[in-house]
Amino acid sequence: MIWDSVDTWTVVIGAICAVACALPGCFLVLRRMSMMGDAISHAVLPGLAVAFLLTHSRLTVVMFVGAAFVGLLTAVFTQWVSRFGKVDRGAAMGIVFTTLFALGLILIRQSAQHVELDPGCVLYGSLEYCVLDIVQVGSLEVPRAALSIGAVMLVNILFMAFLFKELRISSFDPLLATTMGINADLMHYLLMVVVAVTTVAAFEAVGSIIVIAMLIVPPATALLLTNRLLFMLILSAVIGIASAFLGHLGALTFPPLFKLGGTVSSGMMAVAAGVLFCLAWLLAPQQGLLVRCFRLDSAHGRQSPDFPEERV
Repeated sequence: MIWDSVDTWTVVIGAICAVACALPGCFLVLRRMSMMGDAISHAVLPGLAVAFLLTHSRLTVVMFVGAAFVGLLTAVFTQWVSRFGKVDRGAAMGIVFTTLFALGLILIRQSAQHVELDPGCVLYGSLEYCVLDIVQVGSLEVPRAALSIGAVMLVNILFMAFLFKELRISSFDPLLATTMGINADLMHYLLMVVVAVTTVAAFEAVGSIIVIAMLIVPPATALLLTNRLLFMLILSAVIGIASAFLGHLGALTFPPLFKLGGTVSSGMMAVAAGVLFCLAWLLAPQQGLLVRCFRLDSAHGRQSPDFPEERV
């Protein structure tokens, strides 16, 4: 295996995507809205397609506007279906995102006849090829995807830093947030917009399917390792970076090792994130399965009196 600058930039872009997704994903997990990340990542497709049809442009700003608008509509429609249709929120999410996703696929097929739009890139990403689109920044040559996704990651970090208190309180207790003068609904919709914009920023690199794993798996892994929100945010970012590195390393080493066909780094990123989650699920010091089983056995041993067996 030969590691060069292309591999380094591939890992860097994947890591930036993972961090950008993991930060808002922490609040989705805490709000028990993991399905919303799935819903928005699929539902923004009609927003992308409409933006292409109206502007015939692939400008990042156009994609962001279309994604943010449809992402906000997804959250609003879900709330309406749940409230007025008197159905469970999970069912409401399923109704909204499957409908919008199907509409998006139809519109993508239509828009693909007029502009350069590859549905496969939208769904599966092209992480290995993003490094070929280079822009000059001073004396450095930097992939365009690293700049665009890096800007979104920076915005997400600033969003979490400036609204950390409001997001924390509204996530754990919306009623308390309202009594403290915090608009819980506004925080909810701002978070939905951030998730939508982050999803679109990651489309080109990892695609709409893989971004779901980066939104949920690193935060869920971090939640097994800590009960403090700040540490959860930091850990989720670290786990996302580790998933990017291990995923690309696995994409380079596993196919020739097992004599398999080539694979994509974005898919291996999701696999690596899943492996890290399984390790945390088994070995976490407080909530790990093995620790809980050991505690349960110890508790049973202390509570079981050593009496002679009764004979009938």
